Amino acid sequence: MENSGIFARRNFEAGQRFEEKQFMIKKWYFYTSLTIIIAFLSSGFKPLKIDTDEWFLIKNTDGIRYLFPSLEEDDYTNLNIPFTGNLFIGFKEAIGFKESEGKYKKVNSLGYMGKYQFGSETLKSVGIHDSTLFLRSPKMQERAFVALLSKNKAILQDVIDKYDGKVVNGILVTESGILAAAHLGGAGSVKRYFKYNGKKYIRDAYGTSIRSYMKAFGGYDTSLIVANVNAIASLN
Repeated sequence: MENSGIFARRNFEAGQRFEEKQFMIKKWYFYTSLTIIIAFLSSGFKPLKIDTDEWFLIKNTDGIRYLFPSLEEDDYTNLNIPFTGNLFIGFKEAIGFKESEGKYKKVNSLGYMGKYQFGSETLKSVGIHDSTLFLRSPKMQERAFVALLSKNKAILQDVIDKYDGKVVNGILVTESGILAAAHLGGAGSVKRYFKYNGKKYIRDAYGTSIRSYMKAFGGYDTSLIVANVNAIASLN
């Protein structure tokens, strides 16, 4: 009886060792296969090398570096995109692209609306009280943008007269840059910026600075904007 018990125990231990060996083999096969699969998949993908300049995406394609919207006519060679240069249409489309990628129905996480990302209080200041109608109407949004420019130009006329064409903290100040900065942070923020000679970095809720807008949108022709502190968007 004792011998049979010893024999049974040895068989049991041998069986355990066999199962452990089989388990280790299966485990080795699993991790080896997983490593091979990962290596194979990784070899099929190459990282996309991109850089960013301000908010625009800059990408190298066939050795050509492009940046849109652009003030350089040569950047538009063989493209079905109109070259606007420093015209007002280029100014408003560049801001619209920065604010919402040109999407009229976009509402961001803070509730700013439309192509130019208006807040509800700013809309009221240009005579618009129906945000739903505003989002549905591209024409109303374009008129609201022009009305706000007119209002800000009137409020900031003294700043424009004083600083237009001058370099402040490394930035060439222009009327269009001032108006763009006011669109981002309000006319009051622009006045504070110049009060501190451009050395106070004033930013919006997402961290975008007044200075960056002044630099990015400088040099456009906004002379057709008539200064009017009481400007409202025509709804007709």
